Amino acid sequence: MSDDAVVEPRRSNAVRWTALGVGAVMVLLVVLLIVSKQADEGSGASAVVGKQAPALAGDALIGQPFDVGTNDRWLVVNFFATWCAPCVQEHPELRKLAEDGAKDGSIQVVSVAYDDEASEVEDFFRERGGDWTVLDSDDGRTALDWGVAKVPESFVVAPNGLVVERLQGGVRAREVEDLIAASTEQGS
Repeated sequence: MSDDAVVEPRRSNAVRWTALGVGAVMVLLVVLLIVSKQADEGSGASAVVGKQAPALAGDALIGQPFDVGTNDRWLVVNFFATWCAPCVQEHPELRKLAEDGAKDGSIQVVSVAYDDEASEVEDFFRERGGDWTVLDSDDGRTALDWGVAKVPESFVVAPNGLVVERLQGGVRAREVEDLIAASTEQGS
């Protein structure tokens, strides 16, 4: 048997094992990406859900200062940024939620501007509407206290001060209203 005949099967086996190894690594990466994406898109997975709402610190850029502890209605705390495209997309839904809540006094919206200049926030609301309280981010401390991962992110807080839900990636007024109705029926 010649040396060429011995080298060829070894090379063929090495290529086969290398291809299988690379394939296994690729499959693991795809699985990890899918699992991490699903975890990011979930709602409710937050350290503050089921607990008393953290304080809302920061100066009022629009509206009046706000204290979670003195609220007597459902509260939607929205973390946003003027430069965030999904935040711009969700803004009409927040406006509707604030308007619907103002009609019967059942829901109040409070926003916290994340990494924005006061003038940009004021321009944003002047151009897109909305008249609820907007606080500055208190150098990110408030977002940290609430466990915000990325904007937009909102929290639904019951009148008793308990955080009942975390909503990531934008809110829809109808879904928040349905969530509040279901929570009210359960006695939250």
